[in-house]
Amino acid sequence: MARPRGTSGPPVTQLVGAVDKPRSRMPHGRVKEPARILVVGGGYVGMYTALRLQRKLKRELRHGAVQVIVVDPEPYMTYQPFLPEAAAGSISPRHVVVPLRRVLGDCQVIIGEVTAIQHGKRTATIRTLATEEEGTGSIEVHYDELVLAPGSVSRTLPVPGLAETGIGFKTVEEAIGLRNHVLEQLDIASSTRDPDVRDSALTFVFVGGGYAGVEALGELEDMARYAVRYYHNIAPEDLKWILVEATNRILPEVGEEMGRYAVSELRSRNIDVRLETRLDSCQDRIAVLSDGSRFPTRTLVWTAGVKPSPILAATDLPLNDRGRLACTAALQVDGVEHAWAAGDAASVPDRTAAEPGAVCAPNAQHAVRQAKVLAENLLASLDGRPLSDYEHKYVGSVASLGLHRGVAHLYGRKAKGYPAWFMHRVYHLSRVPTFNRKARVLAEWILSGLFKREIVSLGSLENPRAEFKLAADTGRHPEAS
Repeated sequence: MARPRGTSGPPVTQLVGAVDKPRSRMPHGRVKEPARILVVGGGYVGMYTALRLQRKLKRELRHGAVQVIVVDPEPYMTYQPFLPEAAAGSISPRHVVVPLRRVLGDCQVIIGEVTAIQHGKRTATIRTLATEEEGTGSIEVHYDELVLAPGSVSRTLPVPGLAETGIGFKTVEEAIGLRNHVLEQLDIASSTRDPDVRDSALTFVFVGGGYAGVEALGELEDMARYAVRYYHNIAPEDLKWILVEATNRILPEVGEEMGRYAVSELRSRNIDVRLETRLDSCQDRIAVLSDGSRFPTRTLVWTAGVKPSPILAATDLPLNDRGRLACTAALQVDGVEHAWAAGDAASVPDRTAAEPGAVCAPNAQHAVRQAKVLAENLLASLDGRPLSDYEHKYVGSVASLGLHRGVAHLYGRKAKGYPAWFMHRVYHLSRVPTFNRKARVLAEWILSGLFKREIVSLGSLENPRAEFKLAADTGRHPEAS
């Protein structure tokens, strides 16, 4: 496939305040003409694609013959399988994220949000913190090749009260906020004399029986049960944990047998698992379920699925009926040249599936492998070489149900309990990016096994100026009142 010559327009380095380098033809390089590759998204696909391009185009990047530009609202990539352990305090929050600028040193990283893409004109509109401060509006970036990997966002339903009271579990900020919130509920329950307030503070409702919901509930229930030993008037049996799932099973990825075991394991810990049940309302801090049950609660965690990033709807690229980019097995946007996609945002044919029309599941296992193929195909396209199709047989899944508990179904083999939990940790430790993060996570696991859990709530982190504002308004330190 022939690649068009570089588009006209101001260089992106000038748009973001840096000095643009002369773009010259490299006689020894892979890319014969200047090319600008725009990667939208810094998650699994975005970071790994840019990382592979950085390694393969090292000389061209350093001589200015090619540019790889990565745009993401956050300056880091989040390894989401570790969010439950971060929420439970087993891993420090900063160790479940990978700083993009450090890993992608030869790429240009723009912290901002892509608000529109006109692929026909090869332009992307980006809103950054600087443009908001300056009041200058968005910037426009021109590109030659587009990699769309914006990931997904939480899928919500029009449940009354959900938007006002629900807590998500998709980002590291949400995970730490939920940890602080759960510990604060124990403080409220311990100090109140109102039985209704106490009951609602000690009731925790999780909606969604996938990985995020089950693992988050399992880890936080473990943490809370450990924490109550330090409260003189709260016993573990006072805590009420409820898992609500609309289908007839949880953790479908690990298979029906392991899913049933997971339900029995959770119920053995006095966790109320409600299958084939929906959340009808959560107004006034009361969770109303479709089976008629009503639970006063101050904690409602929503993990009932995800949907493609809204940026896809602001492009001129073809989408399928689920709002995802229709892609070929070579990870090109179907029917569109110089546009690539993978991960949660893409509908990629599953060449290993027996049923026709099957697509790859939007999970990390596929995303990391798709990124490798995508980067190689993009380079092959620039060189005029044939492309390769993505093909990977799903090897199975592992899930944690809390400390020393888990389920696994890998390579046709099933495991449960401690062996599955150990497999879960080994697998994800091998997959977390960079040796730096692997070493830090392993060190924290070792230390957490030797010492007691940390059960301190740092809720003030979410509003760090509150104390100073109070002191400024009163003219004295708040503790002096």
